[in-house]
Amino acid sequence: MRGKWWSNPILSSLTPVVEGSGFVTTNEGEVQRVATWMAAEEFPDFRSTAPAAKGPFDIGPDPDKNIDLTMLITILNFAFTDFATSKKFEVTYNGVRYSDSEAMFACLHKAILAGQPILTGQWAATVTRRDLEELFRGDTEIPMLDERVAALNTVGAALTERYDGKWHRWVASCAPALYAGGDGLLERLVTEFPRFDDVSDWKGHKIQIQKLSQLGLWGLHRGLAPLGRTVLKDPEMCTAFADYIVPVALRTMGIFEYEASLEKRIMAGEMIPRDSLEEIEIRAHSIYATALLTDEVNARRPADKQLLIPEVDYRLWKTYHATHYPHHLTRTIMY
Repeated sequence: MRGKWWSNPILSSLTPVVEGSGFVTTNEGEVQRVATWMAAEEFPDFRSTAPAAKGPFDIGPDPDKNIDLTMLITILNFAFTDFATSKKFEVTYNGVRYSDSEAMFACLHKAILAGQPILTGQWAATVTRRDLEELFRGDTEIPMLDERVAALNTVGAALTERYDGKWHRWVASCAPALYAGGDGLLERLVTEFPRFDDVSDWKGHKIQIQKLSQLGLWGLHRGLAPLGRTVLKDPEMCTAFADYIVPVALRTMGIFEYEASLEKRIMAGEMIPRDSLEEIEIRAHSIYATALLTDEVNARRPADKQLLIPEVDYRLWKTYHATHYPHHLTRTIMY
């Protein structure tokens, strides 16, 4: 039985790519093979409303503060691998080594505990490169600093102008759903803040990806449930979050097959240009294959153990996000 997510406008937009790809193939037989053993695994219960155990980046129980932090992360949650050296951004925080986006979370957590006003649109609107150099001080410089400054400045200015610089005020003004006839959180986020509108043109077809916007809103939903807040009434409409890491998982599991020249370029660390046919196909198939995998995993699990796509996505990302195995490199602020 197919999940409700197949009616999602994002998945619906991918049909031309999936049916006409020349560089990426989703092997549906391998999807079934992987689902057979993955279905037996234990998955975190992201839908639980029980009080959550405090993680390493906990900032307390204030829902508004948590909203503001999650959306700040959403602006910045892209490009953690150096494009020249393929070295991931890493920091040591409280004696623990963090890599990739978790290294960014550690830096933000440290700043919040130090009393820096980073959760306001006013801070984002005026932040400078020097500010971010200090904020994200790690073993190496975090990639694309100038682009991060520009994204913060643009989004911060709009947030300050319309919502007094507070993401929680924006969230409160939206319908509590991804899709609500134009008033849903996802619909309004990509409209009011174009920085998040993650779409591509593939041979004349508009392909929706919407990685960061969905990831941020899913983060709000699962993070605020234990605090008594329902953010999304339709979390089942989330797709996978098409990034650099999920394709690595799918490729190493045999679900993905790359055309030989693309495989060679990825393994050699060559750049795959943003909005190239290859890049769009990698991302489109990431969403499509993860939806298929979720269906097949659910077909092998009891009714009370059914999963949502973001739960399977997290299983793929968490296992491979710090791996040495090469992922495709694309210079973009969208993931």
